[in-house]
Amino acid sequence: MGVFTFTSPKKSVAPASNQESSRELGLEWRAAIWACRHPGISLSSAALGTGLLELGPVTMAEVAGGAALGLGAWYRGHPNSYDRMAAPRLRASWRRWTSYAGRRWADACMAVDLAPVKRRTGITQIPRVLRVLSFSPSIDTVIIRMAPGQSVKAWEEKAEALADALGAVRIAVERTKPCTVGLVIERSEPFTEILDAPAMPADSSMVDLGAVYLGEDEYGADWCESLAGQHWLVAGATGAGKASMIWAPLRSIASLIRDGLVRVWMVDPKRMELARGKDMAYRYASEPDQIMELIGEFVEDCQEAQRRHAADGVAKFSLSRETPFNLLVLDEMAALLSFGRNSRDIRKMLEEIGTQGRATGHCMLAEVQEPSKDVVPVRDLFTVRVCLRVTSAAHVDMTLGDDARLRGAAADEIPNDPSTAGIGFKIRASRVPARVRVAYVDDAEIAELVRFVTSGVGFRATFNDTSDDSPIDTDDNDENGPAGSLRAVG
Repeated sequence: MGVFTFTSPKKSVAPASNQESSRELGLEWRAAIWACRHPGISLSSAALGTGLLELGPVTMAEVAGGAALGLGAWYRGHPNSYDRMAAPRLRASWRRWTSYAGRRWADACMAVDLAPVKRRTGITQIPRVLRVLSFSPSIDTVIIRMAPGQSVKAWEEKAEALADALGAVRIAVERTKPCTVGLVIERSEPFTEILDAPAMPADSSMVDLGAVYLGEDEYGADWCESLAGQHWLVAGATGAGKASMIWAPLRSIASLIRDGLVRVWMVDPKRMELARGKDMAYRYASEPDQIMELIGEFVEDCQEAQRRHAADGVAKFSLSRETPFNLLVLDEMAALLSFGRNSRDIRKMLEEIGTQGRATGHCMLAEVQEPSKDVVPVRDLFTVRVCLRVTSAAHVDMTLGDDARLRGAAADEIPNDPSTAGIGFKIRASRVPARVRVAYVDDAEIAELVRFVTSGVGFRATFNDTSDDSPIDTDDNDENGPAGSLRAVG
């Protein structure tokens, strides 16, 4: 019988070259590294110590008092420059050292499992805060170097828990560059007041279709979106403020509509919201057959523009009276694409507009309550999307794209209260959700818009140029008015 033997491997007497020590860095070295990373505090401390030694405490107190007095005078005397230049820097410095440093920051990261422990040494690795920006009293942007082995996905998954740990309302997560992550931390509600309706520029030369004013973003800056070459989709529950997403941009471009440079085609299956503006519409329809005819005319106009561009050798849309911008406003997509008897044909026409209309100046502005694929099968053709308050967390990703809810677009958590109407989210170019609020437009301001537009010679000329030989009904006392026909009264 054979004998089986087992030979154990020889142990190396020399330590491995990549073996990591279990001892921490010396305190003096950590202090030196900290001083190099924070030169402002280090130099300020050195200057203060030198001043106390050379000038004495009384003189230094006078200098500090004079600086504080000057800062107070600036704060009171010129709020605009102070809030633009000084306030963000002072606020960011204060919040960095009170909220995002030291024990509080370490405890918050450890509480939500964002501070991994080195297996070999047992040292807890706290993600390091690189920079804090605070352009708004309610919003902080914190740039963080992630611990080794972490990913942005881990921070997205822990965003809600980290917000609770820091006492914030919400946190949005952004990948800035390798090994770093940006957190947009909303400390309080940025929108505390209803925004006034957009002003209507008197001169059409003052309007830019590439930057149409809608309201404000979470930083207090103007929220503008491009209409030229874009299709807009707005999702929101009843009472979320979707109506203002129609009337606010129309007020912003009112002078272009008045001068015949923009033609508005209105589809109003609910026969309520857009009916108030039918007099300013180039086309208006509310009945199923009329809606089908209107969208068909819009497609034909788009095709005619394509043929004209091809004949002229033009590849880019140029705004003029001869080639106006055409905006198709769809009040409720579900009534068109899910419940209507012409839904299949309408879907095909909207697909054609979505894929071919941008180059010819034919764009859509559509609204929907439930943005599911079954209800809005053409939603991926819309390039600008806004999600107001919705009733389901799934609706956020349906509107804004995959993982938008995970990155901080908590539109389903907006309270169902009239004071929150018009508040929602959009996606920045960096794919980070931005909180926005559309300006509120009431009935009187809608009526003002209609009077402003219909008083223009250019608007009447545009209508007359496209009308047929039949007489135009101008009886304002008729309850049905132009709603009973496809052509609106100019």
